Amino acid sequence: MTIRTKSVTAALLAVAAIGLGGCIHWKNPFASNSHSKYTGKGERIPVMTLDDSLRPADALKGIGFYLPDPAPMADWPLPGGTPEQSVENTAAGQNFTIAWRAKFGAPSARSTHVTAPPVAAGGKIYVMDGGAKVTAYDAVSGREVWRVDTAARTRRNKEAWGGGLAYDNGKLIVSSGYRFVAALDANTGKKIWETHTEAPVHAAPTVAGGRVFVESVDDDLMTFDEATGVMGWTYQALVEPARILEATSPAITADEVVASFASGELVALQTSNGNGLWTAVLSKSNRNSALSEIRDIPGRPVVYKGDVYAVSHSGLLAAIDLRTGETRWTLPVTSITTPWPVGDVVYVTDTSGEVICIARESGQVYWVVNLNKGIVKPKDRADWSGPTLASNRLVLVSSKGEAVALDPKTGVVIKKLKIGDDALMNPIAAGPNLYVASQNADLIAIR
Repeated sequence: MTIRTKSVTAALLAVAAIGLGGCIHWKNPFASNSHSKYTGKGERIPVMTLDDSLRPADALKGIGFYLPDPAPMADWPLPGGTPEQSVENTAAGQNFTIAWRAKFGAPSARSTHVTAPPVAAGGKIYVMDGGAKVTAYDAVSGREVWRVDTAARTRRNKEAWGGGLAYDNGKLIVSSGYRFVAALDANTGKKIWETHTEAPVHAAPTVAGGRVFVESVDDDLMTFDEATGVMGWTYQALVEPARILEATSPAITADEVVASFASGELVALQTSNGNGLWTAVLSKSNRNSALSEIRDIPGRPVVYKGDVYAVSHSGLLAAIDLRTGETRWTLPVTSITTPWPVGDVVYVTDTSGEVICIARESGQVYWVVNLNKGIVKPKDRADWSGPTLASNRLVLVSSKGEAVALDPKTGVVIKKLKIGDDALMNPIAAGPNLYVASQNADLIAIR
């Protein structure tokens, strides 16, 4: 049940009416097939206006904001870097040149999709290809350390895709579209345990407090004992028939887990037993886009300084009080990426290629930069993923094989780098390097 989109979101949409594995390029169903010109009298005006466009706030003109200094990050063990999925300013990628690249397996294709963000720990980078092969590389040299095929091909699961990785306490936790969650020895790739699931898992797990947290395609949040793989409590959200293929991972604090779902629900639960604390809905229909009816929150929710930041595909970015669930502010932003709160601001990239800098306390906009500005033809516009704040630069990667570094205070492009492959996942940072997993199954280290 998949539609491959290269316009608007560059993601994969799972839609109930489409057969599994069917792959087509989405085109605007409201666009006319005729290019004839209007020949009537008078001035032609739009019936609907884009009244939700964001503009810098006059109140913030000339006012600066605080960003923390870069700090080294030896490991990036979880999809979002930390259990809260919050990282501030990493000291990585200073030279912004390619150090090495390595091919890690099957690329994204009709029936295989690279969806797992890399993770890093103990001097190794771990990646998963489109066919469930997991590979460990030496972080300095790019040398392959080990590779295992985790695909559990059965009569029921002849082919599958998706899943992700997380590292904790010497174990690499693997989730898979082949309907299982497993733990591997991070040094050798040897399987420690494996637990089967009812539905495929396209999302990467988060590990904290001895528990593994992961979401299935049926919007079921599952927990597993990290040591044994025994399933614990589960939480069933509203099942949504249409979703973005790009999958999310829950954020964890000491006693709360915050998970987002394809229904547009953002849910906070107790980590110990799954009891509900609060629910918010990030859903906003847009009269100008039928795709806004897909309410998914495919980017990761982020917990930062007592608030939760999340953004939906249907057009809503929200800051929510972690303890009470009360919404502090919202903005009309349509995105499939993860917000990056840091210091006094929040950065987010929307589906049109706009990077937006927002005051974290008030929700007012400091600046907006369109990375697709001046590109007229839709097929020439890139889909941008990120940002990652590294060495005082906002780093984003694109579906056109490019990485850019922006000034985080102004949004001005500082440097561009050709990486050569489509990239639809945020760069991660570990040690002095940034790492990008491309859709061509290339792991690219940026020095």
